[in-house]
Amino acid sequence: MAVVLPNATLTVYVLAHPWARDANGVPVPPNPNQQPAPRGTWPGSVIEQEDGSWSVRLDPKAWPVEEGDTISDETGRSWTLSSPRNHAVPGCSDVDYVQAVGTLNPPEVA
Repeated sequence: MAVVLPNATLTVYVLAHPWARDANGVPVPPNPNQQPAPRGTWPGSVIEQEDGSWSVRLDPKAWPVEEGDTISDETGRSWTLSSPRNHAVPGCSDVDYVQAVGTLNPPEVA
């Protein structure tokens, strides 16, 4: 088992879920220009992967987070989350964490 240590202080911005739906039942995301209030700031980890995505690890206090929610670090970078999962280890809460894939906002261009 590998341990990923915190390398950033991450603030979590959670959208209102579930999203409102239009007349056809299609989910309509909130206005992207209006960031929700921060939920909290905790130590976490953001590591860029070879494919350009980011591996994100959040403190379990950040749960629940859903696809489309964002995080930011102390330098002002922000990421939009996808595929968030809560990893809870029965009997050993010290190693619990939230895992997600992040897309840097705006994406880096090579």
